[in-house]
Amino acid sequence: MPWTTVQVEKLGNFFITGDHTGDRVLTYRDALHEALDQFLARDPRVFIMGEGVDDVAGVFGTTKGLKEKYGANRVFDTPIAENSMTGIAAGAAMAGLRPVLIHARMDFLLLSLDQLVNHASKWCYMFGGKVPVPMVVRTISARGWGSGAQHSQCIQGMLMNVPGLKIVAPATPYDAKGLMISAIIDNNPVLFVEHRWLHKTTGYVPEEVYSIPIGKGMIHRKGEDITIVAVSYMLVEALKAAEKLREEGISAEVIDPRTLKPFDEKLLLESVGKTGRLLVADTGCKTGSVASEIAAIAAEKAFHVLRKPVRRVCCPDTPTPTSDVLEKAFYPTADDIFAEAVKLVKE
Repeated sequence: MPWTTVQVEKLGNFFITGDHTGDRVLTYRDALHEALDQFLARDPRVFIMGEGVDDVAGVFGTTKGLKEKYGANRVFDTPIAENSMTGIAAGAAMAGLRPVLIHARMDFLLLSLDQLVNHASKWCYMFGGKVPVPMVVRTISARGWGSGAQHSQCIQGMLMNVPGLKIVAPATPYDAKGLMISAIIDNNPVLFVEHRWLHKTTGYVPEEVYSIPIGKGMIHRKGEDITIVAVSYMLVEALKAAEKLREEGISAEVIDPRTLKPFDEKLLLESVGKTGRLLVADTGCKTGSVASEIAAIAAEKAFHVLRKPVRRVCCPDTPTPTSDVLEKAFYPTADDIFAEAVKLVKE
């Protein structure tokens, strides 16, 4: 069920809107491309850097043609030197620019953690709020097709532990564009997490410039019996599972947090207060995951309304396999969400 309540707030010379309905359909990839294109056009401080941003593929099509349109000074390839490039982006942000740094694979974001964790996320606080660091770090996570253990990780849960770093993980084209714009205009470093399998998904995207407040989740499907919080691509699987649950007489409420940090606790607690049951589906491994943090919030603040223990549907705590057969066993699907939800409601 789309969220049809429109909330409009004037911000500068464009609008924040919460309306997901309309006829204009784009892919997730094209929604990101449009957001970047529009802000390169309207703000000369914005520039894009990263490995492969100016090649023919253009990071899965999200930056294709932008170098030709805006020039090599604003859209440019970088060396394979992740920590140094992250430091350059942080320095540019502190000097008044608004860089968008792209890590085409989340696995190699690990190489830049010193600059991201020890510097970019802390400078504003260390200087009493006088040194903003308005940078976006786009990173593409998760499975490819036999990508294996070093090219398919979802480590957003690990990075939730970093103070000063905001983390967004949009699951729809509408949210991808709106949250990208929110990330660019934010004065804090924002980690923008994209699941590789979302790039070809489609949905309504307005042509005008709009943003979505960071820290605001949404209900995609209302229900009464169980709350399913689905992170990133798991929203796709959760909505499939919810339809199957409906056939079993189970009414599932499906929530997309959209922002992982700060997290929309109010939305979670209101839903769990209604359903009394919580299942969290995450794209990462179970231990220390986003699902773990959400479960902790529920245990800490909604224990009195929970009828059953919280359940998590995540990847197992093993390195990602490469073979197609093992991949199918490794990655959770709608069937896994369905099975766990039935246990929570009926057992």
